[in-house]
Amino acid sequence: MQDLIKSYITAHRQPMLELWQEIVNTESGPRQLDGVNAVGAILTRELEGTGAVVHRVAVENAGEMIVGDWNQKAGGAPIIFMGHMDTVFPAGEAGRNPFRVDADGFAHGPGVVDMKAGLVIGVYALKALAASGWKKHPIRFLGVPDEETLHMLSNAKELIAREARGALAAFNFEPGPLDDRLVIGRYGGGPVSITIHGVAAHSGSAPEKGRSAILEAAHKIVTLEAANDIPRGKLINCGAVEGGIGENTIPACCKIRIGIRYKNEAIGKEIHDLLAQVTAAHTVPDTRAELDVSRVMHCMETTDRVRKLYGHVAATAEKLGYRRPEGIQVGGLSDAGILVAAGIPTLCGMGVRGEGSHTPEERAEVESLYQRCALAACAAATL
Repeated sequence: MQDLIKSYITAHRQPMLELWQEIVNTESGPRQLDGVNAVGAILTRELEGTGAVVHRVAVENAGEMIVGDWNQKAGGAPIIFMGHMDTVFPAGEAGRNPFRVDADGFAHGPGVVDMKAGLVIGVYALKALAASGWKKHPIRFLGVPDEETLHMLSNAKELIAREARGALAAFNFEPGPLDDRLVIGRYGGGPVSITIHGVAAHSGSAPEKGRSAILEAAHKIVTLEAANDIPRGKLINCGAVEGGIGENTIPACCKIRIGIRYKNEAIGKEIHDLLAQVTAAHTVPDTRAELDVSRVMHCMETTDRVRKLYGHVAATAEKLGYRRPEGIQVGGLSDAGILVAAGIPTLCGMGVRGEGSHTPEERAEVESLYQRCALAACAAATL
């Protein structure tokens, strides 16, 4: 099976490169919902060509999610191949920085690393399995529309968990670092905010009538920052404060913008409990506050099942003649956390090796497109 998979990928290097180019040059930035859907249409075309049954799932305030099911007759729990279709780049970036491959074997272009290469890897890993006659498990391909905005305006997190429920294992094709490591853990967290409401008053003629939202925010900030424990993997960063209209007015409103990160879900619960307590309590009389945690992403915990899956993939890499990849935990967020929180063993960073994500200097090692595709397909084939 391994030789059949490798032979298929070797024979399809050029079509893989062409698909990569097509997807990169199809812009799908944060506000380009039509572009996200256009990427989804390309994926649908490719998946249906392999015999997958594809349906599109409507997502609130975002493009559509692509769900492609292949080999459903096998029965049993599916293996998830997952990637996001959106990028961080503004409209026009593909014109300024189109897909191209340089003399050193690196591909360039908006989203070339994060993570349009991963979509190609997922599609062609499925194609390689199909062409090789493998039929052990179903494969479900998930194309996610709005990961780069942390699903802040949508219900995608709930939909991802629903569509992946009960899966045997999952590979998330986010990029990996150039030194060929795989991601076996990610911090949870993201941006949250507390909005404080006070009572406005003239600071000169009637200060006693005012209730300062900024003063209440200051008390909350001191409490939150005091709970930091960086060595333990617990971060609460009150990074921005917005409030007030001027020195002569007691401020009626203030917003604290906070970045949180946590190493595991237990620490995450500590942070969430503290945020709720601080929001509900007040030091300045007659003030009240609201907490928004809608953009928080689950932690990808390094569970025993994640470690077991990593061991399987690392051993597969060695069998393919590649260097055994190290497993690492990183601070960046991804949808892998949603799957691990749902009880699905998941590996992340299964995409191309590259660097410069979210910048015009983004670049990906082209050879890693083919290597990671073979690794994903062969690892799935032997689960």
